[in-house]
Amino acid sequence: QEMQDLGWHLLAVPESAGGVGMGLVAAVAIQEEIGRASCPTPLTATLQSTFVLREAGADRALARIAEGTSMALALFAEEGSPELDRTAVRAEGRRLSGTGWFVQDAGKVDEFLIAARSDEGIGLYVLPASAVTVLPDRIVDLTRDQGRVVLDDVEADIVSPPGEGEAVLTRALPAILTLIAADMAGAAEWQLQTTAEYAKVRSQFDRPIGFFQAVKHPIVNMMITADETRSLVYNAACAYDHEPEDALRCALMAKSSASDTASFCANRSTQLHGGIGFTWEADVQIYHKRQMHNQFLFGDGSWQRSRLAELL
Repeated sequence: QEMQDLGWHLLAVPESAGGVGMGLVAAVAIQEEIGRASCPTPLTATLQSTFVLREAGADRALARIAEGTSMALALFAEEGSPELDRTAVRAEGRRLSGTGWFVQDAGKVDEFLIAARSDEGIGLYVLPASAVTVLPDRIVDLTRDQGRVVLDDVEADIVSPPGEGEAVLTRALPAILTLIAADMAGAAEWQLQTTAEYAKVRSQFDRPIGFFQAVKHPIVNMMITADETRSLVYNAACAYDHEPEDALRCALMAKSSASDTASFCANRSTQLHGGIGFTWEADVQIYHKRQMHNQFLFGDGSWQRSRLAELL
C-alpha cells in the first residue's frame, strides 16, 4: 500500500490509462531497489504485466493497474520451457481451461494475465484471481509466492485476440528480461556491500579477514560483475525506450550477465560470511535464495546466450 501511495505502480502505465507514462528506465530504477531490499512485493509481477499490456494496447486493463490492481503473468506449461508459445491453457472464445505454471506471486496478486491457445493461435486474457484456483509451489525463495493457476472453463476478458498474443509477448520480452536482471543487479549490490562490511569487522589470526587476498580478491570480483550487470541493465532499458529494434539483443545480454552475477555473488557472499551465512541468523541466505530463483526465470545465462547467438 505504501508503494501505491508513492505511485510506483503508475510509472510505466501510459497517461491515457491514468499513469505517469514513463519508460522502462524508470521502472528498472525501482526494480533495482526492490532487489536490493529483497522486497516481497507483487509490484515486480505487476510491472512485468504492465509492459505486456502496453504492447497489447490494453488501456482498460492498464487503467485497473493505475487504480491499484496487482497482476501476474501466467505464460508457461509444466515443462517450464521459457519459449513464449508453450502455454498449456486452452481458449474457447472467452472461456479458458487448463493450468498456468510457474506464476510469480500467485498468492499476492488481484488478477492474472494469461496466455491461452486456440485454433487461431495464442491470445492473451485477463481475469480476477477469485475466478481461479491457485495451488502454491514449494520454492527456496521465501520472498515470493510462486504457484499454479488452475482454470476450469472460466470466462476472461480478451487483451490480445488469438493469433496476436505471441507477437505481443515477443515485443514485451525485452522489458521482462530487463526487469528481472535489474532485481538481480540490486541484490548483487547488497551482497557486495554487506560482504565487504563483514570482511572489515570479522577477525581471524588477529586481523580483519578482509586483509587476506583469499577474501579481498573475490570481493573485488563481485564488484566487477555487479557493475557489469548494472551497466548492461540500464543499456537494455534505454534500448527498449529509444531503440526498440536493438532491445532484444541488449536484454538478452543483460539477463545473461545478471544470471551469472547472481550465481557468483550469492556464492561468494555466503561463503565469505562463513558459518553464519548459512543460518537463519543472517539475511545472506534470503538474498542467496532470491538470486537462485531469479537466475532461472525466463531462462538462465546459458539460455540467454544461446538466444543471443541465434539473433546474431
